[in-house]
Amino acid sequence: MLSWVVRRTRLPLLSLRCVDCRSESATAGEGRFRVNANGKLLDVWLLVRCVSCDRTSKLTVRERVPVGSLDPAELDGYRGNEPELVASMLVDPLFARRNRFRLDWTGAWRLDTPSARLEQAWPVRVEVVFDDPVPVRPERLIARGLGLSRNEVLRRVKCDVSLRRTTRAGFTFTLMAGD
Repeated sequence: MLSWVVRRTRLPLLSLRCVDCRSESATAGEGRFRVNANGKLLDVWLLVRCVSCDRTSKLTVRERVPVGSLDPAELDGYRGNEPELVASMLVDPLFARRNRFRLDWTGAWRLDTPSARLEQAWPVRVEVVFDDPVPVRPERLIARGLGLSRNEVLRRVKCDVSLRRTTRAGFTFTLMAGD
C-alpha cells in the first residue's frame, strides 16, 4: 500500500470582510497574538491583516478569562506567538465559526506522493493522510497525484469516500488497471 500526505505549505488566507476597504481576504501573516490584562482577567486576540489595505483586525481567542484558568504553557504560547498555536487556532472550526471567517486554502498546501511506479501489481491501494484539514475533492486530489484526467479517475478508482464530495480527512482508494 502506498501512502500520500497532504501538507500545509503556509497558513491559509482568511475569507473575512475588511471594515475599511470591503476586501474579502485577510492573512494571519507570521501569526501574532495580543494578550491584554484587565485586573485578574485576560483577553487574547489573534491579529490578522487585510491583504488589500493592510488594516489590522482582531479575532477573539479568549475573552475575560481568569488568569489562573489558563494553562501556563498555553499562556506562554500566546505571549511567544508560537506558530503551532497560531496554526491550530486557524484550522479550528469552532474558532472560525465564532469569528465568522472561512479559510481559503488556495496555494497553501501540497501533495507528497512517493516516487513509486504504478506499472507494478494491479490493483494499487493508496492511503491519503491529511496533516491539516485542507478541504479538497478526492477526485481532483487523485487526478493531481496520478496525472490522470478526472474522468479517468472516476472510471478507474474505487474509494471509501465519495469522490465528488469535499473531504478534510484521510481516505483510502484503489486504482484499477487501465484498459
